[in-house]
Amino acid sequence: MTDTTPTLQAQQVMDAMSDDMEIVTSVYRDGQDGDIPVILLHAFPLDHRMWGRCAQELVRISEENHEDFPVLAPDMPGSGMSPVPDAELSGEQNDDGSYKQACDRLAVSYVLAVQDMGYSKAVWVGISMGGYVALAIQRLFPEMVAGLVLCDTRAERDTAEGYANRLNVARQALLAHSVEPVMHFARPQEDDSDFKKSDEYIATFTDWIDQQSPAGIAWRENMAAGRQDETGTLATITAPATLISGQLDRFSGPDVMRNMVPLMSGANPAFYEIKDAGHFSCFEKPTEVAQAIEDTVRRVVTLGKGNQPEGNQPEGNQVKEES
Repeated sequence: MTDTTPTLQAQQVMDAMSDDMEIVTSVYRDGQDGDIPVILLHAFPLDHRMWGRCAQELVRISEENHEDFPVLAPDMPGSGMSPVPDAELSGEQNDDGSYKQACDRLAVSYVLAVQDMGYSKAVWVGISMGGYVALAIQRLFPEMVAGLVLCDTRAERDTAEGYANRLNVARQALLAHSVEPVMHFARPQEDDSDFKKSDEYIATFTDWIDQQSPAGIAWRENMAAGRQDETGTLATITAPATLISGQLDRFSGPDVMRNMVPLMSGANPAFYEIKDAGHFSCFEKPTEVAQAIEDTVRRVVTLGKGNQPEGNQPEGNQVKEES
């Protein structure tokens, strides 16, 4: 493992690991030592490809603004090209199948993968389940966080109903050796966004979910079920931060994510409500989300030059609705 400067809690996690998890990362724009990359952490039950449209827009927008930062998107273990971790790498399981420390071990593995590429800090962008891991990185490796963007996610653990549902999805995926338990993500409902109801969305998400492994689906659900509550982590964020919420998101909509703003007083985050977008805002509205990410990167650069970032203004100036 690469040397790092972890918190005591992170060191304890690392000491319990025999190795870090294998992470395969896709590069949308490369960089060099000393750069601050943008790391795009994807949602469940997909892989890095859900970020593709947004990543391309982020590269385009930043090039128009004469910015040149790396843009990377790792596959979460059990998705895309990243294999499902074995029992030793995953750590102890509870009797119900949830992993006690897998989320923290994944956070360690992401950090080590980024450090192995030569970067000492990053702007971490996590959507949904990716947001859970981004917050774990903030708790374990705050010095690795140059900026933080949380999309369509929550800081608290699952409700009892949500927890039970995760475990049930994991069991059904393994028992039936099928991805059908999560295929509902490709089947829009009446109150979903226009794009989510399009043939393009349905065909793309159906194809991507079909390509996931049932074992990977189960591992990610059991990992997320056992994650820590990160509500207290929000107060530790001091880097430039942004919250993005799809207006139609039924899981972590604007009413949920706005509650995080006062808990992040050290970051004074910008807030974007993306109109006509649901839980997968970066895929449904890639340009709008890319613009919000690029704005965060500019605030990181400004802060690095010793100036006050524009985005860190009184709360009334931060709520930005993107149509």
